[in-house]
Amino acid sequence: MGRLKETLRKREQTIGSWLTFPADAPTEIMARAGFEWLVVDMEHAPLGAAEAARLIRIVDLAGLPALCRLPSKDPVAAKHVLDAGASGILVPSIESAADARRAVESAYYPPRGARGVGLARAQAYGSGLEEYRARMDDSLVVIVMVETAAGVEAAPAIATTPGIDALFIGPYDLSASLGRIGELDHPAVREAEKRVRAAAQQAGVACGIHLVHPTAATAQQALQDGYTLLALGVDMILLGQAAAATAGLLSELPLTLRGAK
Repeated sequence: MGRLKETLRKREQTIGSWLTFPADAPTEIMARAGFEWLVVDMEHAPLGAAEAARLIRIVDLAGLPALCRLPSKDPVAAKHVLDAGASGILVPSIESAADARRAVESAYYPPRGARGVGLARAQAYGSGLEEYRARMDDSLVVIVMVETAAGVEAAPAIATTPGIDALFIGPYDLSASLGRIGELDHPAVREAEKRVRAAAQQAGVACGIHLVHPTAATAQQALQDGYTLLALGVDMILLGQAAAATAGLLSELPLTLRGAK
């Protein structure tokens, strides 16, 4: 069984991060940073199918599972990234069991799903179709994103959909759906997250969340809350924080060393 899929099945802790830059070097740097998987974001980043395929290759060749957050629930988008070699998909804005079933169907070939069969990198460019088919059930990851009020209401039905490997909360979209955009600590947002976690726990599936601005304290709290699939940070925010910290180094020195009069 694929490493990540098995980890999710056992609901063991696993840590990854988020890619938004359509560039090779930042992707390789993130792949070497110590994360266990990386998400290529096609929904909120300027990443089309070609850019995503390139980043997938870099992450995969670095030895990490490359997951793709799709731009929509469109099954064609799922086919593109999976054929490019992605280890799995995150499907946004899942709001019903029917949505969840379509997400699973978009990832698997018939008879389990409805994904079209093509020959690309995932199938060794034509020479590895049978090998790919043989390992799909044991390695392919389907994660559905619950990030709206409707999704929270339907979470128990979503969580019990066959083929789902994890539920994943998009906190900003969820807060917006609840009329509390960006208020991630608002009681209504926290309660909605709790309901999603409870649905996942009841169904025996993993539950994850994206900590966009993580700290040691928030990561610890998320693990204590029962999340096992943690995305920590985003490449652009991590770069911005490191750049700001470096630019501010001189401000920590004594005034005499900074040339003050």
